[in-house]
Amino acid sequence: MFPSASEQPLSILHLEDSLADQRLTAMTLRRAGIVFTMQYADSLEGFCRLMDEYHIDIIIADYRLPGFTALDAWQCISQQVNHPPFILLSGAIGEPAAVDAMRLGIADYVLKDDLARLPHVIARACEIHEARRLREQAAQELAVSERRLAELTEHLQSSIEQERAAIAREIHDDIGGSLTAIRFDLAWIGRHTTQDSVRQHAQAATNMLQHAIGASQRIMMNLRPPILDQGLVAAVQWLAEGFERRTGVATKFLTSSQVINVSSEVQLAAYRTAQEALTNISKYASATQVRIDLSDSEGVLTLEIYDNGCGLNPVALDKPKAFGIKGLQERARMVSGWLDISTQEGRGTSITLSVPLVRQEIAPELAPSAMGGDQ
Repeated sequence: MFPSASEQPLSILHLEDSLADQRLTAMTLRRAGIVFTMQYADSLEGFCRLMDEYHIDIIIADYRLPGFTALDAWQCISQQVNHPPFILLSGAIGEPAAVDAMRLGIADYVLKDDLARLPHVIARACEIHEARRLREQAAQELAVSERRLAELTEHLQSSIEQERAAIAREIHDDIGGSLTAIRFDLAWIGRHTTQDSVRQHAQAATNMLQHAIGASQRIMMNLRPPILDQGLVAAVQWLAEGFERRTGVATKFLTSSQVINVSSEVQLAAYRTAQEALTNISKYASATQVRIDLSDSEGVLTLEIYDNGCGLNPVALDKPKAFGIKGLQERARMVSGWLDISTQEGRGTSITLSVPLVRQEIAPELAPSAMGGDQ
């Protein structure tokens, strides 16, 4: 751990008022083969000045000095980021006091009558300090990476929603308009033809066309439902009613208010959470009952989707490819909220989105009401 002669010397600050002890400490380190430079201080002011003026790799300090102790010096540097290891070297400190000092964060202590231990203690303190520095550096790099990944995910989510909205508009304006025009033409053909076979083909084509129009409307609604423009309550209720109609699963929707005013970002996050949860229920849960609770009580938007199905295997939630759940968690994070999942195999699943509401998002207090009931 110690530098060789060709490397940067170890920079040591020795806080000691005895010239003899200074010389004896330096001699002990040289005999151990340590390449170092030494700065000396015998006052608290001198210690602080040297810490400001020099890069110090390690501090060696006597415990008792004229007018102050090593603990006073420790207080001067303990709050600094990545401060050097601090070792007590004293003949005037008992073991209980040394242990108390180490609890404060001091690296180690050596008694002056056991000075031969000092090189080993310095080596160990430097190794621990370097390991801590590398760990903190790795943690900082990981935090930066996670922040960049979160920013990228947020950008991708926003881009996806924008693309969905653009595709929905194209379906409505172009495909929807063209299909409607074709339906009028087929109806005209059916009314004006005198041939039964033509009329039958026109009717069959009209039926298929009606199916295509319905499919395009369904795709458009999934991409960017116009119902969102009517508010979050109406949008979630529409999801619940559509889910019950498609699956036959009894679905109850309850809300604390007829109108819940939230930002468009929070609205979309809640809507997509309900949509994804209901999709998972229809695919995997084998449920017979679903309940959706939407509330803005106590300044927090809460959306809970509960089913009485087979539940989730907790291991499945941690699978690397559990993108649906991870996507919902990321959506919640993007609006400063959080997602909780409570599940037991054979006893159902509850997914809860909670988002703190800023003051302007909280709607005027309305009388609580239950909307929808059993659908």
